[in-house]
Amino acid sequence: MSNPFRALPSVDALASRLENNDAPRPRLIAACRTALDQARDMIRLGEGPPSEAELVAAVARILAEDDRLSLRSVINATGVIVHTNLGRAPLSTEAQQAMIDVARGYSNLEYDLAAGRRGKRDTHVEDLIVEITGAEGALVVNNNAAAVYLALSALAVGREVIISRGQLVEIGGGFRVPDVMRQSNAHLVEVGTTNRTRLADYANAITEQTVALMRIHSSNFRMIGFTEETSLDAMVTLAHERDLIVLDDLGSGTLLDTGLYGLDHEPTVFESITAGADVITFSGDKLLGGPQAGLLVGRRDLIEQLKRHPLARALRPDKLCLAGLAMTLKHYRDGEAIEKIPVWQMITMPLAQLEARARVWTGRLGGKVRDATSTVGGGSLPGNTLPTRAVALQVDAPDQFVARLRQADPPVIGRIQDDLLWLDPRTVLPNQDETLLAIVESALA
Repeated sequence: MSNPFRALPSVDALASRLENNDAPRPRLIAACRTALDQARDMIRLGEGPPSEAELVAAVARILAEDDRLSLRSVINATGVIVHTNLGRAPLSTEAQQAMIDVARGYSNLEYDLAAGRRGKRDTHVEDLIVEITGAEGALVVNNNAAAVYLALSALAVGREVIISRGQLVEIGGGFRVPDVMRQSNAHLVEVGTTNRTRLADYANAITEQTVALMRIHSSNFRMIGFTEETSLDAMVTLAHERDLIVLDDLGSGTLLDTGLYGLDHEPTVFESITAGADVITFSGDKLLGGPQAGLLVGRRDLIEQLKRHPLARALRPDKLCLAGLAMTLKHYRDGEAIEKIPVWQMITMPLAQLEARARVWTGRLGGKVRDATSTVGGGSLPGNTLPTRAVALQVDAPDQFVARLRQADPPVIGRIQDDLLWLDPRTVLPNQDETLLAIVESALA
């Protein structure tokens, strides 16, 4: 019996058959080696050697895959609105354009056009944040974890910060509040129990070394049953009586009342400011619906102190973030957040509209329109769901099918439940419908 491995050409021989390819020779050689390695693996599994045309096609496919950037746009059909693994909040069309505009060339990032001299990058968003929230001052850093770290490093180094045991949370990526407090050189003082913390617990823990009381909003989990939590108003009253400050980490940091849209009430930035919290931190890329950023708002003197801290420069956002964030904030200022910001478009999308889109999808793909639930995601509003109408498809080998969808261009991310492929139109941008349908049709074929 002839050796099937001998039927394979050498790397150089295969490369010579692709000499008209535009790829640099080192890349071409590497692709040929990969194609031949794959062919040997298939032979070991009992298949015959591929033809020359099949090898040439394999090399072309490998080169095309290598040309794709690792970070790519995907279609999110999971029904999770703020999907951490899929880049969290998609940006409004206007925010995207604002980022493109400053990316095309030079910008006045740190240049005062009116004065004709060096300016500060903070000014591009600070006035908008102050106008929208009513805070005295504002600062933006590159994410909310950085915002918490900066606040503690600048305001509490070497001093005590009192926090409820029930709020010593861990968020995504292993970020733990006790760890960041230690890294900031603030001294953590835990009070109360996991499920109950009273105002007296804070009062009894205050010493001459105490500088702040801190609240961490448990945005990614819910505690029920025999629980008690001290209100922010009460914490502020106690802190200010003792000449201390209150740090309030809201996490998701919504500017709109989620209770108006079929969800539980999420503490808003306005409520924290009204209660008198001195520094409030929250994310820009969750319920705010903008690019990744951490926002700090509050007392002017404390915000100025944060701006002067050396970490502020290390944690500052770039021009693209500031451009996208400024336009996102402008949507709120102009009262058009629901209409313009995709996260809020998805949250408020009527069931009838979801039903209509799902019916169109089943008309092309088959399957059935089923009642289902969408979630906000991104560590926001745990346990809350929104009713939706999704498409449920019966497919052969579901795990292999969704793997094919992930290899499409662009990749389509759905979910498998009860051995069915579920596609939720709530998280698919309307201009992606046709692309999604074509990709799923191709996979079904």
